[in-house]
Amino acid sequence: MTRARRDSGGRPKRPTMVDVAREAGVALRTVSRVVNNDPTVGPEYVVKVEAAIAALNYRPDERARQLRTGVTGTIGAAVRRIAEVNPALAAIERTARDAGLTLLAASTDFDETRERDILISMCRQRLDGIIVEPFGENHAYLQPELDAGVPLVAMDRPMSGISVDCVMSDNASGIGMAFHHLHQHGHRRIAYIGDSERVFSGRERAVAFRAALRAHGEAVEGLVHPGEITADRVAAALDTALRGTDPATALVTGNMDTTLAVLRHLGPQASSRLAIVGFDEVPLADLLQPALTVIAQETSKIGRTAVELLRARIADPGRPVQTVVVPVALKVRGSGEVRL
Repeated sequence: MTRARRDSGGRPKRPTMVDVAREAGVALRTVSRVVNNDPTVGPEYVVKVEAAIAALNYRPDERARQLRTGVTGTIGAAVRRIAEVNPALAAIERTARDAGLTLLAASTDFDETRERDILISMCRQRLDGIIVEPFGENHAYLQPELDAGVPLVAMDRPMSGISVDCVMSDNASGIGMAFHHLHQHGHRRIAYIGDSERVFSGRERAVAFRAALRAHGEAVEGLVHPGEITADRVAAALDTALRGTDPATALVTGNMDTTLAVLRHLGPQASSRLAIVGFDEVPLADLLQPALTVIAQETSKIGRTAVELLRARIADPGRPVQTVVVPVALKVRGSGEVRL
C-alpha cells in the first residue's frame, strides 16, 4: 500500500499528477490524457493510471484545470429574492448540478445599486456565465462585459440597455386569460392592481389589461392601478376601485406581492365577496375560503430554460439572441368563480 506523502512540516500533501505517473510507471502526459478522458489512450495505460489514482486517492487540481482551460465550472444567478420557496432558483441549481456546474447565487433584494454591485462582482470572478432576474432600469453598464465575452441570460423579464437571451412568462396571455375568465362569470366592472409600469412585466400586464377592457367595450378609467407595491398604495387603489357609484365586482392582481397586499387589506374572507384572480401562485392560496384562483407561471421551467440558454450561449457565443416565452395556465380554485 502506498504511504501518504508529507510536506516539510509533516502535513499530508496532496498527490499530484507527477506522483500518479511515478506510481503507474507512465509518462506525465499519459496521466493527463487519462484524467481528461482522451479516447486515444491505450486501455492498458488507462488501467495502470486508474489503479495509481485509486491507490493515491488522487483528485485533479481544479484550479490548475481552470487556468489551463479558462473554464471555472461555475455559473452565477442574481435573483430578486432568496427564500425557502423559490422554484426558479431551485430549478436553476438542479439543472446546473445535472450539467456538472456549481451555482453561485446572490439576492439583489429589489435594490438597483446592490444588483449592479453583485453583477460587476460576478463578472470579475470570471464565471462561466450569469443568469439575472433583472430589477434595475438600465443595464448598459454590462455592455463591456458582453463585449469581453461574458455570457448573460435574463430571467422573468428582459435586461434594459443591452441585448441578451431571455426567458419569461407570457404576460399578455395570462392577463387576457384572467380577464376573460371573470367576464365569463358575469363581471363587467373588473379592476386591475399591479406592479409599477417602470418594471417590464408590470408594464406588459397593465397594457394587456387595458387592451382587454377596450376589447370588451369597457371603460378604463378608475379600473387600472399600476404602481409601487406598498400597503398604502394598494389600499388606496382598492378604495378607488371598490367604492363609488359603480364599483368593481372583480379584481385581477398583477403579481404575488400585490395579491398578498390585497388580502392583508381586505382580510382572509376577501375572495368570498369579491371575485379575484391573481397572477402567479401565492403561498397557501388553497387554504383561503374560497381558495385563490391564479394564473400560474411555470417557474421551474423558466429556471431550467435559463440554464439551457446560458449553456447554449457558452458553447456558441455568436449565436443569435433568443427570447423564450413560457406559457401560463389558469388554476381554478374558487375565488375567480364568484359570480356577480
